[in-house]
Amino acid sequence: MSACNGKANSNAKLLANLRDEQLVNIAFDWQLWAREDQLPPLGDWHTWLVLGGRGAGKTRTGAEWVRGMALGLPGFSDKPVERIALVGETLDDVRSVMIEGDSGLLAIHPKTERPHFESSKRLLTWPNGSIAQMFSGNRPNGLRGPQFEAAWCDELCKWRYPQETWDMLQFTLRLGQQPRQIVTTTPRPIALLKQLVKSEGLHIDRSTTRINNAFLAPDFVKRITEQFGGTRLGRQELEAEILDDRIDALWHRGQLDQLRLRQAPELSRIVVAVDPPVTSHEKSDACGIIVAGLCEQGRGYVLSDQTLSKASPLTWARAAVNAFHQFEADRIVAEVNQGGEMVETVIRQIEPLVAITSVRATRGKYIRAEPIAALYEQGRVHHVGSLPLLEDELCDFGPGGLTSGKSPDRLDALVWALTDLMLMGGAEPRVRKL
Repeated sequence: MSACNGKANSNAKLLANLRDEQLVNIAFDWQLWAREDQLPPLGDWHTWLVLGGRGAGKTRTGAEWVRGMALGLPGFSDKPVERIALVGETLDDVRSVMIEGDSGLLAIHPKTERPHFESSKRLLTWPNGSIAQMFSGNRPNGLRGPQFEAAWCDELCKWRYPQETWDMLQFTLRLGQQPRQIVTTTPRPIALLKQLVKSEGLHIDRSTTRINNAFLAPDFVKRITEQFGGTRLGRQELEAEILDDRIDALWHRGQLDQLRLRQAPELSRIVVAVDPPVTSHEKSDACGIIVAGLCEQGRGYVLSDQTLSKASPLTWARAAVNAFHQFEADRIVAEVNQGGEMVETVIRQIEPLVAITSVRATRGKYIRAEPIAALYEQGRVHHVGSLPLLEDELCDFGPGGLTSGKSPDRLDALVWALTDLMLMGGAEPRVRKL
């Protein structure tokens, strides 16, 4: 018998002699199972920044920290923290990932400690009276008024209004002896993250995707490493690196940040641009769907990125029509290179009377994108809030395309939208306020 087998048999006998209550305690003892980078840092700190690759265990780290704070567990807090803020990209993300997800707050508690979730009140309440409230990175003003001792911010780099929401949150952390917050996110080189890593009272932990391989499907690890290993996207999404701008990219983060606005003015035209995929199987390109508008002074405003991955024709057509109605758009601008008449036909199956402009690419993507990038350089295009996935594509698009080799579907849709609005003229304007 090997030493490993002997130890396994010994552990099995030990577990067999334990009572059910003891087994539950072991199963839910995070200090026993966590990696060192998943446990709260020692010393005096205000913000714990957990940068992790996809599947690295960030959500579990954040949820366990909140659990430890709410219950006053050793290594987390000397006593239970009574009021906690949970801030995610959207309220749906807070619920589906941070609370109800596989590694969320409900899943990591034994039944006797599990908090009661009231979705309508956006509230979690623990048996000891501690509470956690839900907030969205899309609504900074939702954080006006309440106050907390602790906060968990998830996927900070995907928030629509990261700086505004973060600033509002800091004003709420005013209870207790030492208010603290944890940030769990896959990094993107946004201004707020760059600012955070240089701030005082910060502790940073980094974890790569591969560090959590034991809890990930082997096929996922193999496939994702083969596809993205060594690329810029892989360094960001798998290695948790904060990357600098690509030198030869047509767009740069600092430029986009300078042009970013909280809201758009009155707009004379709004379009929904669609860049449909050729096919709809699991390896298909995404369907780029971008909403943009134009004011009477001739400035462009990118309002929303509603791009879909692996969508069937009816699915993306329905999404485009929904965006058309949501933003009271004038028309849908659809590329028809791959689908021809089918593109307009499938859209009209959803909305027979919708106005559609069909566009066809006769030049390469880079050549089509250059005039639009020039409009940004002239300060004539603004992003309303943060559009992280679109901005990732823009700042990684150079003469050879994206460094990942994938199709820039969001960028293509953006180019079609702004070309129609700012370079082609389009329909008669009508003024409306968003």
